[in-house]
Amino acid sequence: MELRDYLRMARRNWMLIVAAALAGLLAGGATSVLTAPTYTSEAQLFVSIQNSGSVQELQQGNTFSQARVQSYVKTVSTPAVLQPAIDALGIGESPAELAKHVKASADLNTVLISITASDKSPVQAAAIAQAVANSLISTVDSLEKPKTGGSSPVGLSIITPAVAPGAPSAPNTRNNLLIGLLLGLGLGVGLSIVRAMLDNRIRGEADLREVTEAPLLGGIAYDQEATKRPLLTQAAFQSPRAESFRQLRTNLQFANISRQARTILVTSSLPGEGKSTTATNLAISLAEAGQSVCLIDADLRRPMVNEYLGLDREAGLTTALVGSATVDDLLQPWGEDNLFVLTSGRVPPNPSELLGSSEMGTLIQGLEEVFDVVVVDAPPLLPVTDAAVLAQHVGGVVLVVSVQTSRQAELEKSLGALEMVKANLFGIVLNRLPIKGPDAYSYGYYTKDGESPNPRKQNNSESIGNFSAPDESRSPRTFPLSGVKE
Repeated sequence: MELRDYLRMARRNWMLIVAAALAGLLAGGATSVLTAPTYTSEAQLFVSIQNSGSVQELQQGNTFSQARVQSYVKTVSTPAVLQPAIDALGIGESPAELAKHVKASADLNTVLISITASDKSPVQAAAIAQAVANSLISTVDSLEKPKTGGSSPVGLSIITPAVAPGAPSAPNTRNNLLIGLLLGLGLGVGLSIVRAMLDNRIRGEADLREVTEAPLLGGIAYDQEATKRPLLTQAAFQSPRAESFRQLRTNLQFANISRQARTILVTSSLPGEGKSTTATNLAISLAEAGQSVCLIDADLRRPMVNEYLGLDREAGLTTALVGSATVDDLLQPWGEDNLFVLTSGRVPPNPSELLGSSEMGTLIQGLEEVFDVVVVDAPPLLPVTDAAVLAQHVGGVVLVVSVQTSRQAELEKSLGALEMVKANLFGIVLNRLPIKGPDAYSYGYYTKDGESPNPRKQNNSESIGNFSAPDESRSPRTFPLSGVKE
């Protein structure tokens, strides 16, 4: 993973990281509150040689003192020093127990010894430090005294007596909070990495590229009102969702450079990914740009186009395929533009056979001769074979992938199914993309100064993809469709 991948992961899981950091802070604060305060007192001693000779003798004595200091430091934790201190204080602890609360240290190249004692009482901490210091003086004097008699050549003196501290040395609230914060952040980042490794959902273009290099035709911005108002005409003209479909419409220009295909099949891996709304709004967008468009609802298992557009589906595609009526009588105009809809008709018992029949291929060919673009809403690829069968009759396929719900394995299977039937994949559309965040798909909207675009007044000469430009000699609104073969 590169740095940008970690940054994207952090942005995706920022709530988890923040929650873990706050939990670490809370744990650090709780530790400080629940820990009993401990006070530390210190006494400092000076080690000297009892000699008043020449300068050379003094230097030798100083060297001797520094060499002995570390031995005296080790002596502090022995019963020889601690037991007299216990007797002097009258406390009921053993030398081993007291040694846990007493520490001795010496700075390098000095003859200074520091003795610190810790206790829950500041007065008792000072008393212990002072008693141990006095005991060390007596013990060293006894140990260094010559066997032949006389005074000890080494003398220890207290230069800083122990005093009762005014503030506890522990707990250190600031350090506890800092440690808790760092541990919480580390835990949050670790959980985010594990979550990212286990999560195989497609959240954006970066995840899409781990599966396929197929062109990304566009991303449909998420709109919480889309379930109530799914149509492009129901959204504000300058809204991100409306601009998403205009961007998709424009990007089709680069998806069909080498072919003059007129039919677009829109499908998805599983139900609920938004293929029907994508197909419907793509058809509306193409019609608004001046194209004559035919929208076919070929999802014969769960037809939805008629519900979105408010049309009757009792007679439609299945009616034409079984020869009960002509396409002329079944196409229903919709809106103010050149958009005509062929609804699904009644749900048949054999959808795959109907969609893969020669009649279906003939019907599509006939509609291609009359309309600039034919948009087909097909069933999802994985549950049934309808879309794969139908893909053989169309010029190209647009695969809709819903972010946050679609998984990489499902997309791989769908692409494999299209490849098996040698379908021409125009590209992929990411649906329900967030407007903000690491996986957002942004759009720019620009107009000339002083101009206010009219959503219903588009330039009819606009080239939409590599689909043929509108033929002025055609009259898509004139029926019957003599060019459609039955």
